[in-house]
Amino acid sequence: MTTGQVLGVLHPGSMGAAVAACAASTGTRVLWCPAGRSGASVRRAEQAGLEPVPVLEELLAQCDVVLSLCPPAAAEDVAAQVAALAFAGVFVEGNAINPERMVRIAENVGRNAVVVDGAVIGSPPIGAKRCALYLAGPADATTAVEALFTGTAVSVPVLGDELGKASALKLSYTAYQKASRVLAALAYGLAEHHGVDQELLDVADKRAGSYLVEIDYIAKTAGRAWRWAPELEEAADALGRVGLPDELLRAAAATLDLWTDAKDRKDLTAQEAIAMLKKAQRLEGGDTPSNR
Repeated sequence: MTTGQVLGVLHPGSMGAAVAACAASTGTRVLWCPAGRSGASVRRAEQAGLEPVPVLEELLAQCDVVLSLCPPAAAEDVAAQVAALAFAGVFVEGNAINPERMVRIAENVGRNAVVVDGAVIGSPPIGAKRCALYLAGPADATTAVEALFTGTAVSVPVLGDELGKASALKLSYTAYQKASRVLAALAYGLAEHHGVDQELLDVADKRAGSYLVEIDYIAKTAGRAWRWAPELEEAADALGRVGLPDELLRAAAATLDLWTDAKDRKDLTAQEAIAMLKKAQRLEGGDTPSNR
């Protein structure tokens, strides 16, 4: 049953479009702004049942709730645009950013709007897949957001009213989930180089749930590297803020950056992805036996 609220989504990528589609499936009007967006974004929005609004100012004027889901690097710019247009509804900052950036955004947007800290964890809710939109913020606002997804594949756990908690949860999960994928790729690449890749898989297969068994995911990691690297940098910033070492996550982010040419590719194999890393490392004059 629709709540009568209007939701705006900025800007629907694969996750944002799928989450927005869940809200639209309840009868909620879900708006988006196609200005400056790619053809792929337009197709995703159409498939999700989103209603296009030509300019951001018009979208904000119609919305009760705005959900920002964009690459981490763009989060503050998107929020600044919303703040500049004096949006006065509920603004959900749903990106993978560290708690300090979350607070900065809240100070800016919160001059007019009610700000909610959000974090999406899980796969895009398509088919049988589900995800969780964790929230932290004022109770009235989080209740309004919860209502948009009642009965859908998006669960909405609330972590209390302290801004930054949802962002901290996202980056805590990101720190392990995404860095471990990078480490699995490196481990497999080393084993393959020495001709013991099958033996490594045999060892890993004896441990339930090991990422090392999921070799096909190496290629997926390469294709998603352009999105994952900024998340790990954000997580590294968060670790440094609380006095914990950040070198591992920064190194993992730097490794992801070597997969620049793999952006959104779906035709890669694990072996091709590993070869791309080796080529990039050679071009950057990496530390190899020949140049130490």
